[in-house]
Amino acid sequence: QVQLVESGGGSVQAGGSLTLSCAASGGFFSNYIFGWFRQAPGKEREFVAAIRWDGRNTNYADSVKDRFTISRDRARKTVNLQMMSLKPDDTALYYCAAMTGFTWVRTVYTKPDAYGSWGQGTQVTVSS
Repeated sequence: QVQLVESGGGSVQAGGSLTLSCAASGGFFSNYIFGWFRQAPGKEREFVAAIRWDGRNTNYADSVKDRFTISRDRARKTVNLQMMSLKPDDTALYYCAAMTGFTWVRTVYTKPDAYGSWGQGTQVTVSS
């Protein structure tokens, strides 16, 4: 079972930047897809970004495209989410998730139910 631990959340003003990190352990990740999701109070958990562990593919929600960048560090076994030009609408609890298998199909990796491992979440608060 893969264990995931997020870090890097915090409070920033609109227009600011944060980088979230997800430390992964407990497995060999060669056939994994990692995703970032977020959930605001009273709303459903939504897809933010995903990456194949081999780095060949990335994808983003339209709401964060051109502002967020997902990457992975093989040596440190981390998946990072660099967030720039933050908006108050980005305020949420951000989760890292992992799924096995090369199912690089958008209708699959954008769905929370496709992921078998989750972190505890890290809070991001953006003030106007």
